[in-house]
Parts: sequence; structure tokens; C-alpha cells
Amino acid sequence: MKEFMKNIWSFISGTVVGVLGGLMGLGGAEFRLPILVGYFEYTTFQGIIINLIVSLVTVTFSLIFRSSSIPLASVVENSGVVLNLLVGSITGAFVGVKLATRINSEKLDNIVFIFLMFLGFFMITHSFIHFNYLELTPIIRIILGFLAGLIIGIFSSMLGVAGGELIIPTIILLYGIDIKLAGSLSLCVSLPTILVGIMKYRQKGEMKIIKNNLSFVFCMAIGSVLGAFIGSRILIGIGVSTLQIILGTVLLISAIKIFKNKRDLTNSTTNSQ
Repeated sequence: MKEFMKNIWSFISGTVVGVLGGLMGLGGAEFRLPILVGYFEYTTFQGIIINLIVSLVTVTFSLIFRSSSIPLASVVENSGVVLNLLVGSITGAFVGVKLATRINSEKLDNIVFIFLMFLGFFMITHSFIHFNYLELTPIIRIILGFLAGLIIGIFSSMLGVAGGELIIPTIILLYGIDIKLAGSLSLCVSLPTILVGIMKYRQKGEMKIIKNNLSFVFCMAIGSVLGAFIGSRILIGIGVSTLQIILGTVLLISAIKIFKNKRDLTNSTTNSQ
């Protein structure tokens, strides 16, 4: 019964997070990781592995479902943007896996906390401040696109996230593309980056957590597909600024929750000694 209820909550949480994926063009992993660690009590590293698998499903179906609102022809027309960022992100994904498997759990928790806090403040700030398209020479834009992709790829594979919150603003700033189209382009960048991360973790023999929690991961993935469909349906009818404020707030709350759980665990360990 306990496992059944765990799978039910896995499906529900996957659906809620999946809505964000379909709506904004995100994998939703930044929101899923605190749930996996804070509520389902996986370790941060286990949460990262599960996150990558569920993010892969969410990103794939989000891209498919969003095609009714954002035509794939528009995505194809901007394939150069995707390739520019992708070269950097795939390179970064290799680096991120190495860092994640070498760094200790406490430092990884701190990185996740800082990352979530940064994204939360950024999303809220972005809703109030209009970022103008940067006037750059083509070569400078390509170099900056590669460097941005490199950083995004490191965070993606290291923290088990799709990196959409970083990719979307990058596309808007560097290439002057509409935020909704930027969301679909972001998914195109995220998909191969996630695949590289999964491949590298598998080579290192770190995929046992998936086999041991197959029903849980399956339920969360199915929920994510449903959520991605719902999110893609309401894409046109919601204000972007309002959504960004909500997402930023959720990220900040998630970061605080991880910090609180970590502090409670530390206090519990200290008291037991």
C-alpha cells in the first residue's frame, strides 16, 4: 500500500511539473529535484539520475505537443541557433558528469541550493525587467552562444536538469527571438544534452537507481507526459510575466525547503552522536 501511494504521488507531482514543461518549454527538473530529495527522500545524486530520465520524457513530449502552437517550421528556420548552443552544451555535459561523480554529497547539495536560488531571483527579475536583444557581430554571437551552451551543459548533466531556464533567456538576449519560440528551441537544445548525460552516467554504472525504482519512475514519467499536454494547451492563454513570477517563487521555496531538510538532517545526525 505504501508503494502504491508513493507511485500515485509520483504521478501527481510528475503531472504538475510536466505542465510547466509544456507551457514554458522546460524539462521541469529544477522543480522536480526538490520533490525527489525533499519529499520522496532520495539522495541528491539519486534524484539527479531520476531527474534526467523523467526530463528526457518531458522534453520530448513537450516539443511534440507545443508544435500545435509553435510550428516546427519555425523551429527548423532557427536551427542555426540550436546548433550553436548545442555544440557548447554537449561539451559541457561531458564535463558535468565527471564533476557530479567526483564531488561529495554535501557540496552537491550546496550547488543545487545556490542554483535554485539564482534561478528563482532571475525568473522574478526577468518578469519586471525587459531584456533587449544584444547587437553583436556574428562571430561574437557564435562564441558567446558556445560559452553559454557550455555552462548550460555542465549544469544540465551535473544537476540532472534540462537547463531551459538558462537556455530561454540566452536565446532571447543573443538572438532576439520571441519567448514562446525560444521555449521550443530550448527543448531542441535540451534533448541531446540530456541524452549525453544519461549515456555518460550509464557508462559509469550509475543507472541502478532506475532499475530499483522502475514503477516510481514510470508513474512520474507518465504524469509528466499528461502535464506536458495540458501545459501546451494553455500556452497561449496565460501571461508570461505572471508565469515567470510564479515559477521564480516556486524555485525559491524549493531551495529553502532543500536547505531546511539538509539542516534538519545535520542536526539529527549531530544529536544522535
